[in-house]
Amino acid sequence: MQRGVLCGLLAGAIWGFIFLAPRLLPEFSPLLLSAGRYVMYGVVSVIAAWPAWRSLVERLTRADLVALLKLAVVGNLLYFVLLANAVQMIGIAPVSLIVGLLPVTVTLAGRRDRGAVDLRRLVWPLAMMIAGIVCINVDVFNADVAGGLFRQLAGLACAVGALASWTWYAVVNARYLQTHSHFDGNEWSVLWGVVTGGLGALMWVLFLVLPAGSVQTSVGPDRWQLFWAVSFALALGGSWVGNMLWNAAARRLPLTLSGQMIAFETLFALLYGFVYDQRWPRELEVAAIVLLLTGVMWSVHQHRLLPAEGSGAGAA
Repeated sequence: MQRGVLCGLLAGAIWGFIFLAPRLLPEFSPLLLSAGRYVMYGVVSVIAAWPAWRSLVERLTRADLVALLKLAVVGNLLYFVLLANAVQMIGIAPVSLIVGLLPVTVTLAGRRDRGAVDLRRLVWPLAMMIAGIVCINVDVFNADVAGGLFRQLAGLACAVGALASWTWYAVVNARYLQTHSHFDGNEWSVLWGVVTGGLGALMWVLFLVLPAGSVQTSVGPDRWQLFWAVSFALALGGSWVGNMLWNAAARRLPLTLSGQMIAFETLFALLYGFVYDQRWPRELEVAAIVLLLTGVMWSVHQHRLLPAEGSGAGAA
């Protein structure tokens, strides 16, 4: 169990960096950040898949390919574009707290599935999380954000959109794996990475040929070096090592405890954001952190989750 908790903590520490990346590269558009990250993820996945490539292709069906395309578009590309937009508009703290509701939104989305909990048991945890969301929204509108009210509303909408896209991915991916057992979790993650890499490469080509590509011509070579270094770190760490650590934690921990490990991602994202901004959290941010994390952990405690083989593959 100690090793499982350590693996969950390390996965959260790696995934928290995903929220910092758009702040490190503010001159790059979210579309370009997404394309760079997933091109590198595709390269890493192709290398990992190469030894067993023939076996994977022989088992791959048309339904699998359609599912992988949908999951890659919504769970990777759309999710990260919305996340990067939100972080660049309103900052790391509110975005990480909103996306930190994932354990609850996934559970609510799958409330009709086998093992779902009675929603009456979630009244108080949900009330705490709603209070936390109110606190973080009030804080966002009280903060001095360049671009005014429209930028604040757009940033919050993107954060909610990122939460919705990842919730959809988590539920659809888990249900697909439950009904299609010819790939294990690691094999499915590798195939998902290869498909995502192909879509990322297509995004990169479109970016180069469209007029928007000229926006990045003024960026210096040192910033491009940082861009590719961050993209590789996100691909290898956030999309590969993080997933392996999470799978290791899931194998060693009870499901009710492993679900709570997702809170480490939110905590590390907040920590990185406050360190990068060189400030302490404001009062409303502290209140939102306490309310949201307490509500999420309380909610997870209320659930009897499905067997481990139905939990799906991969994470943020």
